[in-house]
Amino acid sequence: MSGSADGLVVGEDGLARPVWASRDPLLREYYDSEWGMPVRDEQGLFERLSLEAFQSGLSWATILRKRPAFRRAFADFDADTVAGFGDGDVARLLEDAAIIRNRAKILATIGNARATRHLRAEGGLAELLWSFQPERTPEPRTTEDVPSRSPESVAAAKELKSRGFSFVGPTTVFALMEAVGIVDTHLLGSHRRGTSGVW
Repeated sequence: MSGSADGLVVGEDGLARPVWASRDPLLREYYDSEWGMPVRDEQGLFERLSLEAFQSGLSWATILRKRPAFRRAFADFDADTVAGFGDGDVARLLEDAAIIRNRAKILATIGNARATRHLRAEGGLAELLWSFQPERTPEPRTTEDVPSRSPESVAAAKELKSRGFSFVGPTTVFALMEAVGIVDTHLLGSHRRGTSGVW
């Protein structure tokens, strides 16, 4: 495995990946098969939005390792089911050591499920999020070139908050946009650059 000044690491398979996706097998698999690929369904986007909120202040590897437990705890991120969670469910989730037991983030996920339901009357979560796709995507050559927010993520965060969503700041929303293919921030030298079919 060899690294370079641009932040890419060429693995034993000859493929170039960013440092964050080069060492941990779980992160490598996520990077190679999922990160940056377009997600356009409500359930998939609600899951990613929820996981990004839980990730705040933690490593993404921690969230990925707990993802199966999150799916069990939050009814596979079915917005209708999660929107119906009450005090008993909150208590159950706070006792579930397999997930991140953060009351504010748990309550935000339930609230965001309710907000997701309300959005259906106006086109839905996917239509709203994808409406913030920029005309151009970043073209980072190095890790330092990758932005952490954008004018579109600022606008999307403001719109989501006005619709009742929480834990959706501009940085969290930009990370979501990267994860679901709304922008492509794969480094130009990465083997994944341009593979989403969106850019």
